Amino acid sequence: MTNNKLITGKTKLLGVIGYPVEHSLSPAMHNAAIANLGLDYVYLPFPIAPQNLEIAIAGFAAIDVVGFNVTIPHKQAIMPLLSKITPVAQAIGAVNTVSRQNNQWVGTNTDIEGFIAPLQTTYQQDWTQKVAVILGNGGAARAVVAGCHQLGFAKIHVVGRNVQRLQEFGNSWNNSSISENLQVHQWEELSKLIPQVNLLVNTTPIGMYPKVHESPLSVEEIANLPKGAIAYDLIYIPKPTQFLEQAEKQGAIAIDGLEMLVQQGVAALKIWLQQEIVPVEVMRQALQKHLGLG
Repeated sequence: MTNNKLITGKTKLLGVIGYPVEHSLSPAMHNAAIANLGLDYVYLPFPIAPQNLEIAIAGFAAIDVVGFNVTIPHKQAIMPLLSKITPVAQAIGAVNTVSRQNNQWVGTNTDIEGFIAPLQTTYQQDWTQKVAVILGNGGAARAVVAGCHQLGFAKIHVVGRNVQRLQEFGNSWNNSSISENLQVHQWEELSKLIPQVNLLVNTTPIGMYPKVHESPLSVEEIANLPKGAIAYDLIYIPKPTQFLEQAEKQGAIAIDGLEMLVQQGVAALKIWLQQEIVPVEVMRQALQKHLGLG
């Protein structure tokens, strides 16, 4: 991709920090949006080793970085280094978006917005009588649980393999209203949950490239998925995953992780630019092109 943009001393800086960060799709998406808006900004990937996190954030303040995304392994480690953390990021226990406000770093999490956006736009319905089942209990599952709660799901079931981590996950919500609707289950209980599910979300890396023939569910388990249920995979390579392909064969509606990636980026850009209108379609197309899908 040729970028004819002229970078000057006035160009404002945005970026993403992670380690490693070369694989990040965010620069393609955000720079396409910036070019479309005709703004003098640039979005760069910054590889920052964990031991350099604190000094890097101080450096960002010194050179007037407007804002940045945060990816693995810094999403939790960055929290003590920020002046303010929004309640939504506090609830998830992770920050993925940081902005400079009144000479202070403010951390939030746009993964919830990213996750719920396709559910709100495409499948507007009353979720209050519905059941969500979430596969996995890592960081991504936290954003999904918070998102399902925000949508008003009656029951949120989280299924995991490691009993201790599962208990810790369940207990971590004890001080929030989310705990009333949340239950955690060991993987063996999954077959009992699938027939009653309205939304089934995979937050595990099972089925991600290069292991494209794997699925978090067996063929027998997915056979019990009700018709018209929504199967949502946070993975976007390959498109579709084995999990989504099997779910669609059962008559389920499939959503992949690409739209979540687009929408969490949209939410972040709105914060940095302090404007409500950003070119969503341009961002979506830039990602599809980058992934060889468009």
